[in-house]
Amino acid sequence: MPDVVLPCLDEAGALPWVLSRLPEGYRAIVADNGSTDGSAQIAADHGATVVHVPQRGFGAAAHAGLEAATADVVCFCDADASMDPRQLPRVAGPVEAGEADLVLGRRRPSSRGAWPPHARVANTALSILMRRRTGLRLHDLGPMRAARRADLLALGITDRRFGYPLEMVTKASDAGWRIRELDVDYHPRADGTKSKVTGTVLGTAKTVRDMSRVLSR
Repeated sequence: MPDVVLPCLDEAGALPWVLSRLPEGYRAIVADNGSTDGSAQIAADHGATVVHVPQRGFGAAAHAGLEAATADVVCFCDADASMDPRQLPRVAGPVEAGEADLVLGRRRPSSRGAWPPHARVANTALSILMRRRTGLRLHDLGPMRAARRADLLALGITDRRFGYPLEMVTKASDAGWRIRELDVDYHPRADGTKSKVTGTVLGTAKTVRDMSRVLSR
């Protein structure tokens, strides 16, 4: 069964819901990136494997979780309850069946407030640039995704900031991987707080900056 990497920074309000909805047999690896709200302890109390990641950055947390995984297939999922872990088999299934090498969950907002306009515009712009870079008809960077652990490590992803998810896609494309995009639901954060990535214009700008650097390589 797959391992699930959950990059985490101060997600105490969302973790209980997220971890309680993991499909049976899926193992949670919470890569804690310096939380100060007790997220690491909450994750441990709910049965997750906790990896402490002192280097700040989304990519640093995601990659540390990947390195800590032991399953053949590894999923990634945000820890803020914006996506339902019960949909993980939807993205892991084609990888497990040998039908795809990387599956990306295309976010489909469940309500108007789930995806702020500035973040949606930025995602569309990045998707267009990603298509030009890879030739793939992709619409989203897919925070919920799945691939085989050994293959991911062999890609040699170096970005440790917000560019990590995009570098994974570009390097997978360059390596000739079969990349598929499937719909997943996208919800407002469970605790009502703003996402660190898309919740503010500044956070979105930083993400676009990091990803633009990946595309310019």
